[in-house]
Amino acid sequence: MALKFPKVLLFFFFFFFFFSTIAAGSYEDPTRRTMEEFSGYPFHSSHPIFSLSPVNLESLQKQFDELANFSDTPAPSVTRILFTENDVLARGYIKELMGKASLSVREDAVGNIFGRWTGSDPELGAVATGSHIDAIPYSGKYDGVVGVLGAIEAINVLKRSGFQPKRSLEVILFTSEEPTRFGISCLGSRLLAGSEALVNGIKESVDGQNTSFFDAAKSAGYVVSEENLSTVILEKGSYFAFLELHIEQGPLLEEEGVSIGIVTAIAAPASIKVEFEGNGGHAGAVLMPERNDAGLAAAELALAVEKHVLETGSMDSVGTVGIIVLHPGAINSIPSKSHIEIDTRDIDEKRRDGIVEKIHQSSIDIAKRRGVKLSEFRIVNQDPPAKCDHSIINAMEVAVRRLNLSHKMMISRAYHDSLFMARVSPMGMIFIPCYKGYSHKPEEYASIEDIANGVNVLALTLAQLSLE
Repeated sequence: MALKFPKVLLFFFFFFFFFSTIAAGSYEDPTRRTMEEFSGYPFHSSHPIFSLSPVNLESLQKQFDELANFSDTPAPSVTRILFTENDVLARGYIKELMGKASLSVREDAVGNIFGRWTGSDPELGAVATGSHIDAIPYSGKYDGVVGVLGAIEAINVLKRSGFQPKRSLEVILFTSEEPTRFGISCLGSRLLAGSEALVNGIKESVDGQNTSFFDAAKSAGYVVSEENLSTVILEKGSYFAFLELHIEQGPLLEEEGVSIGIVTAIAAPASIKVEFEGNGGHAGAVLMPERNDAGLAAAELALAVEKHVLETGSMDSVGTVGIIVLHPGAINSIPSKSHIEIDTRDIDEKRRDGIVEKIHQSSIDIAKRRGVKLSEFRIVNQDPPAKCDHSIINAMEVAVRRLNLSHKMMISRAYHDSLFMARVSPMGMIFIPCYKGYSHKPEEYASIEDIANGVNVLALTLAQLSLE
């Protein structure tokens, strides 16, 4: 019996070791299984489940505050117009942060800035993320900036976590998302997406001081001309995926107490410029029945825009008359010219186009009725809506569930650089709450905690997509 006992022990040891090994080999990580179920594609063993390093809240908040100092107007407002001195200084600040994150930095001819973290397989299409830092007059310090500073911090989080991407990760700062200076929204991303109309139109573009786009770019240190403008255009499929982190610019997330909005589609925008010409005259000498008032024609058209939008009966139809300029602009002079700029949007392209048609017809009718000339009716842009990619939406859902954050599916009624990047690659957007939905005003605000939630969702989503 003494000789048999060690054999029994040996047998049981072998039995335990053998089946423990099998069990270990067949163990299924529940987090990985969840990621597979929600993403719709296998999250293979080569895709590590890792712990995220915390967002550096103090450093990130400091960056928002420092970037806001590059402004043409005093705090708390921010005004940062394309190719102005403060815009150039702000660009330098972002390039410095990219360098500190050990990203390789390059710029294209129109000032789109790219910071790349090279992956282990650099031949694969990169995963990109980013937004803009230009700001309309007297706006806030979070619109667009969350998607740039947040993207750089997401890269830093992944690096501090020991993550190594397979596909390269790239942060993009887009030139001039706002149309403030040259009347062209999303200028940088439109060019990247290959807008031939913009390539041609930009050659004639001038600002309010009659400075051409080329001269303005040259003053900012960019060598751009008609000859090299097309070098900016990206081929379709240049990126594997593109993501944008952004404040909601609406009140829903805050009102509902939801941490993250996962965007499913971006509304279709259209911009219109209209000009009327009348006779003008002295405010006291010309009697009312004899007036051909271009200013009143503009006012009537503004009300017609509201009427046509409301007639759709849809909450998704919106219209705004954001600019009315009267000439000569004196209190005692009947306006002889008026200039109107109209923005209308809808998630339904056909319905949006119907609004544009009605605005055009009203312009004709008003001009005829008031005896003024409709000297211009120009559709500046009439872009289709963009749907977010299903696999990217799934990847974001995986991230928010792993982080145990509340979320909801949303439509973006504001449009972003993502609208045009969707023409280059699959696209997705992440929204975070902002105070009362305020945006484009000094009261615009997002808490650093909400920003950190967005950064973490972005970091995990970038990590997952970079391993595909």
